[in-house]
Amino acid sequence: MTCFDRRMASRLTLGLGLSLVLGGLSPALADRTVTDQIGREVTIPDTVGRAVVLQHQTLNIAVQLDAQGQIVGVLDEWQKQLGPGFARLAPGIEDLGTPGGLTSVNIEELLALDPDVVFVTNYAPAEMREQIESVGLPVVVISLLEVSPDEAVKQSPVVGGDEAAAYDAGFRNGVRLIAEVFGKAEAGEELIAAATESRALVAERLADVSDGDRVRAYMANPDLTTYGTGKYTGLMMAHAGARNVAAQSIQGYKQVTMEEILGWNPQVIFVQDRYPQVVDEIRSGAAWQPIDAVAAGRVWLMPEYAKAWGYPMPEAMALGELWMAKALYPERFEDIDMDARADDYYRRFYRAPYQP
Repeated sequence: MTCFDRRMASRLTLGLGLSLVLGGLSPALADRTVTDQIGREVTIPDTVGRAVVLQHQTLNIAVQLDAQGQIVGVLDEWQKQLGPGFARLAPGIEDLGTPGGLTSVNIEELLALDPDVVFVTNYAPAEMREQIESVGLPVVVISLLEVSPDEAVKQSPVVGGDEAAAYDAGFRNGVRLIAEVFGKAEAGEELIAAATESRALVAERLADVSDGDRVRAYMANPDLTTYGTGKYTGLMMAHAGARNVAAQSIQGYKQVTMEEILGWNPQVIFVQDRYPQVVDEIRSGAAWQPIDAVAAGRVWLMPEYAKAWGYPMPEAMALGELWMAKALYPERFEDIDMDARADDYYRRFYRAPYQP
């Protein structure tokens, strides 16, 4: 008998047992229904003690909600997506099962973990969601963005109207949903409050910086990929007083050409903490030398908390936007001790000290 067969037999036996014990009562009394971020109603157990998380953003948030003890499986690329340093913040993660990733799953490996619920990303293929649901496992989709249902399932959704409002609402709703599934509602509200409290400070100190005076910035990823409009990264840069040069011509996360970057001629180049090799490639690469940021030595590796991803993360909002604003306009934030703020945040939500 395969693992799949054993799991299905176990579920059938359990269902029969519940029916006999409860008599005429509906088994649904032991369940609850949540609405995920692509608008699907999902029935999940009242108590979730075994979750598989196949999205790094949800995994990062769940750890900050102190829900790691309820996670039995994670995406196979967690180290690539979150960086090797994440293991320090989530002790024991290296021992968890890895039954799939952002866009695929191994059903037998998933079933062997006996999960109560499976989290996936909004752009996980419909076939992947259906494959998981077909074996009786509830699937909760997280996007951290509020858009129409037809856009919600795309990796680079088009945000109509107010992009900042769509991400703010999506972030709050996403954190609340993850917290609700894990039974961590109070922790979810605390995390949302901490993530959003420093934005007013940054906005106040940069209020007199006109659009024309904003620093031209570029977010460098491997293989000349970057973020344009429709991604949180651009909003992060905007909140910090930068002008994302890639927003002029690209939507979402895409590969660009060296000619385009030369034409944009950014004054500052940011590189995410998880891609340190890109800093050396830019600083030593002959093609990059004419760019103002390289000539001025303003190619900066971001700290681990400044997660300039396509989706907003709590520490990126609480700390990353402030760090970026201080890097761009140091004279306006001389009184801000970023290491001290980061240490306070890490001790509160990761239950570990910050290590610069």
